[in-house]
Amino acid sequence: MKKDISNNKDIEKLVNLFYKKVKKDPTLSPFFIDGFDWNKHLQIMYKFWENVLFYTGNYGGNPMQKHFDIHSKQPLTMKHFHQWTTLFNESVDELFQGEKADSIKLKASNIATVMQIKIIRA
Repeated sequence: MKKDISNNKDIEKLVNLFYKKVKKDPTLSPFFIDGFDWNKHLQIMYKFWENVLFYTGNYGGNPMQKHFDIHSKQPLTMKHFHQWTTLFNESVDELFQGEKADSIKLKASNIATVMQIKIIRA
């Protein structure tokens, strides 16, 4: 039986697996071009997802603006958000199960939905 997500090390494990998949994915990998600072991005994502799941308050960025900026350079589509959600959920399911695992998948889906509404339908 898999354990539930319980701490920042679990978040790091999840984020690392997810982005390992993203790097290989033909739909999403083009957004992470040569010269992309993976170390910096991963550190931000650890804090982001830790805050989303555990309400740590240690993330102070603006993900919506970041994605508006991305969209202005390379348009995001429903296909991108669907693939992002699919890979995220797969990553969670490979590693964890339980209340927090279910919660982070729901929160990820909600985030993707809000971004689609605000970015694509704007």
